[in-house]
Amino acid sequence: SSEQIEHLHRRFKQLSRDQLTIRKENFDSIPDLEFNPIRAKIVHAFFDKRNLRQESAGLADEINFEDFLTIMSYFRPIEMNMDEEQLDRFRKEKLKFLFHMYDSDHDGKITLQEYRNVVEELLSGNPHLEKESARSIADGAMMEAASICVGRMGPDQVYEGITFEDFLKMWQGIDIETKMHVRFLNMETIAHCY
Repeated sequence: SSEQIEHLHRRFKQLSRDQLTIRKENFDSIPDLEFNPIRAKIVHAFFDKRNLRQESAGLADEINFEDFLTIMSYFRPIEMNMDEEQLDRFRKEKLKFLFHMYDSDHDGKITLQEYRNVVEELLSGNPHLEKESARSIADGAMMEAASICVGRMGPDQVYEGITFEDFLKMWQGIDIETKMHVRFLNMETIAHCY
């Protein structure tokens, strides 16, 4: 709505310090991101050209307000009047954004190493969990992904990584539509991700 766009414009101006573009370092002023273990991945996703719908690999150095709106559109909450087709498209857009966060080398699949990196980052704040345990968790999750996406594999078969189609299968039945959104509380707190 025009009211939401105005609200986002105020946030954009606050983040950019009244400049025409936002750079990665502008995200340092967001308190809710400061302690997020995957903060770097979240910020990276804002500058990922694939998420900016430019369909090319790589990162933008800065984003303008239109780009900011594009990124924020991935986080908008579900609308009650959406039909099944709109809901499906809405869901796929959100999952594509998440997929790009994991696929850090932009090759179209999430490899075991990329997944290990994310799990290690997520669990880095837990002092009782060693790096080897985090690796085991990631390895187990990747084996689960292979069984969901490929089925029973032969002893010499190697699972190359999670494609976007695999990612959709894995998230089937999980309510991402209401969980992945940003809630703006006030001018001091920029964003709260669920």
